[in-house]
Amino acid sequence: MTKPDWNLYRSFLGVMRAGSLGQAAKRLGLTQPTVGRHIETLEQTLGIALFTRSPSGLAPTSAARDLFHHAESIEAAAEALVRAASGERAEEQGTVRVTASEVMGAEALPSMLASFRERWPRIDIELALSNRTHDLLRREADIAVRHVRPAQENLVSRRIGTIAIGLYAHRRYVQSHGLPRTLEEAYEHTLIGWDHDPQATHLAASVPGLDRDRFALRSDSHLAQLAMVRAGLGIGACQVPIANREAELTPVLADVIRFDLDLWLAMHQDLRASRRVRLLFDHLAVTLSGWIRQAHSANVSL
Repeated sequence: MTKPDWNLYRSFLGVMRAGSLGQAAKRLGLTQPTVGRHIETLEQTLGIALFTRSPSGLAPTSAARDLFHHAESIEAAAEALVRAASGERAEEQGTVRVTASEVMGAEALPSMLASFRERWPRIDIELALSNRTHDLLRREADIAVRHVRPAQENLVSRRIGTIAIGLYAHRRYVQSHGLPRTLEEAYEHTLIGWDHDPQATHLAASVPGLDRDRFALRSDSHLAQLAMVRAGLGIGACQVPIANREAELTPVLADVIRFDLDLWLAMHQDLRASRRVRLLFDHLAVTLSGWIRQAHSANVSL
């Protein structure tokens, strides 16, 4: 069987993500007929049907769903190849891809990346925000900021420390509704929490009676939860280092409820020889450690 050209897989991924030929073509910078021909050629080459037409667009077949993850691996490898080639001429230039959770990537990392770029302006940074654990072994990213210890072999990992998480409410909410004095009183308030997040379910297991049904406002996006807390909608969880920066956030039941979240930094062991990756890895190790220390040294009752 003839091996399909990478461009065919690229169009395939585009259609899988967009759900239609037109949207995929727009995102890929191609014409719709070109994407359509790519899909037809890929189907003919592989000898399988990848999509069926439905009123809502193109519906992937089971074969397409099986192929999707393999195509993503090819895409990640191709992007890693480009990143590696981008720094071949000089060790202190090129691209480094970092993956982090939504909250870490949006709230903690930007200032750290700013100080890094001031010193190393020729190193470009790609920041991928996702609560999904990216696979460093498949080179979906060069550096990962994670909340669980990486279990795979061939990874270099460093434990940065522990991030404290507490409950907080905006002062507008407190002015309107007051503060609960006990856990039982808290359950009478408007609570903000998770929807189907298994990690959050695990963390909350230590709090008696705290489950999904207690939350009037639910989201598995931690950024959305934080935004709701800042908007004064109710009481929700927030990382202590973030809350310490905002005077309008008030701790709630700090002596009763506290969660600890580990923070790890990881990269593939083959990247230790890459100076630009190592520079950013070491910079993040130092700045993230300082970020955690500031929270511990702050005069805040947990």
